[in-house]
Amino acid sequence: MDAIIWENDHLRLLDQTKLPGTMEYIECYDYRKVAESIKRLAVRGAPAIGAAAAYGLVLGAKQINTTDRKEFLEKLEAIAGELRATRPTAVNLAWALDRMLMRVNTSSEQDVEKIRRVMLEEAHAIYQEDVQSNRKMGEFGQELLPNGARVLTHCNAGALATAGYGTALGVIRAAKEKGKEVSVFADETRPLLQGARLTAWEMVQEGIPVTLITDGMAGYLMAKKKVDCVIVGADRITANGDVANKIGTYGVAVLANYHKIPFYVAAPLSTIDMTLSSGEEIPIEERDPKEVTHHAGQAMAPDGVQVWNPAFDVTPNSLVTAIITEMGIIYPPYTENLAKICKPNK
Repeated sequence: MDAIIWENDHLRLLDQTKLPGTMEYIECYDYRKVAESIKRLAVRGAPAIGAAAAYGLVLGAKQINTTDRKEFLEKLEAIAGELRATRPTAVNLAWALDRMLMRVNTSSEQDVEKIRRVMLEEAHAIYQEDVQSNRKMGEFGQELLPNGARVLTHCNAGALATAGYGTALGVIRAAKEKGKEVSVFADETRPLLQGARLTAWEMVQEGIPVTLITDGMAGYLMAKKKVDCVIVGADRITANGDVANKIGTYGVAVLANYHKIPFYVAAPLSTIDMTLSSGEEIPIEERDPKEVTHHAGQAMAPDGVQVWNPAFDVTPNSLVTAIITEMGIIYPPYTENLAKICKPNK
């Protein structure tokens, strides 16, 4: 399943708000359409929105009507700013845009049309590198899963959340490809049900046994000794190993720690933000209250009720057993061990 497709000089994004009922692609010829799709979660998942934003910047470059390099670069910076502002928590978004801009600014090309071609090559590289890193993550991570492993996951960190294959779900896929029997418990992941709508759907497509549970069932499931490990993705990991992920992840980590169940995070190096020392510095996106009060357009709460709707929470490093990356598995102490393999984000 391809959530992001570059085809005939435009971007096609699988509209994940319509899954699992309908598979429909959004045809993006304008960078504003990409920005809108990221903002409303038609495309979501840290690596996926990074790749989508890179292609969005390519579309923006096509819309700049000038042959002057200086003017072109100034307008390109403004477009990157619009894309960057769509979602603040996932660092891959800013990382991909910064990488695209650096590629352009360090290019010796003066011809604007040639710069556009350079940008498309860089966007393709970001996309392909993500797929490759996911597969490497899967190869390393599957070693942590014994045959017969029962894995609990939260939100969606599969092919839909990346350029392909997946981070947390990529580890599960890799275990299956190695011939291991593995099964999944998917938290529904309120309020937007990414676990129910997306993770469960991906696992059904892959033929991997999956059981859907509500978020409030995870603790009892662990108490009944039905979970061997937890694997989640991440939207940002700080230099000390604190992890920002979909709201509800922190609670799962606390439960796993209490029940002495390994809690693993699978994420590419592009998700590790070495410029932030701890999770307290991560900007946490707050979203529309209607995501909590309504479902499928139907009110589920009384008018006038106050709502707090952070999209992410932060799991402290003390609750993280290991971080699975394309460079291998990183164990505590994270401040020391992350610094060995990560360069500060620019």
